[in-house]
Amino acid sequence: MTLLITGGASGIGAETARLAAQRGHKVAINYRSREARARKVVADIAANGGQAVALPADVSHEADISGLFDAAEQALGPISHLVNSAGIGTSPTRVEDFDAGVLARLFAVNTVGLMLCCREAARRMSTRRGGKGGVIVNVSSMAATIGGRPGASAYAASKAAVDSFTMGFAKEVAPEGIRAVSLRPGMIETEMTERTLADREVRAAIESTIAMGRVGQAQEIANAILWLLSDEASFISGVTLDASGGGFVFGKR
Repeated sequence: MTLLITGGASGIGAETARLAAQRGHKVAINYRSREARARKVVADIAANGGQAVALPADVSHEADISGLFDAAEQALGPISHLVNSAGIGTSPTRVEDFDAGVLARLFAVNTVGLMLCCREAARRMSTRRGGKGGVIVNVSSMAATIGGRPGASAYAASKAAVDSFTMGFAKEVAPEGIRAVSLRPGMIETEMTERTLADREVRAAIESTIAMGRVGQAQEIANAILWLLSDEASFISGVTLDASGGGFVFGKR
């Protein structure tokens, strides 16, 4: 089994890579700028007897995406599983202060890049095209369900598009041996959120809006992803799974 993870150098992607390797996947770890971190994940996997490679590509560039899939298959064999974990955020921004260039970059990575990765996976996995089927997990966000926290409406919109696309995509490719699922994490402690969560008051305020009263850990999301990739989830496709600590609550309890 060959698994390609976009954005696999850190956070949820890195934890998914490590866990997947433990469960027998050969793992292609994509990165854009975090080469040292990607190679550290590869080294960790190799030290535990697994097989992995680190592959550079910017998923906002179509040519990079095609090259990434080709390189992964050349290194590890046909791709059977894909996790689209690459994603970016923006600083909190009110709609009246939007910048077109920032929005274009946000959607190029979070939405269009993910869609093109699904295109490349479908071309290779589809039984109609001679493939053997496969599984795709698109990492979305609980922000998509509420329009985001203050100042994050654009990010939420980019992830809501992922959820809608995944549903339609899954229906197209289900007869061709491909499952596709959208996974929506809540607030997770990763490199992307560490600055926000470092402020104790901010962290406490965020945790007060989570039913379980705490933020999640990347390992917890990786566990959910690996289950969705497994045969135990063989009849699950075209849906979203919330990994959110029970969902949002509002006001102090």
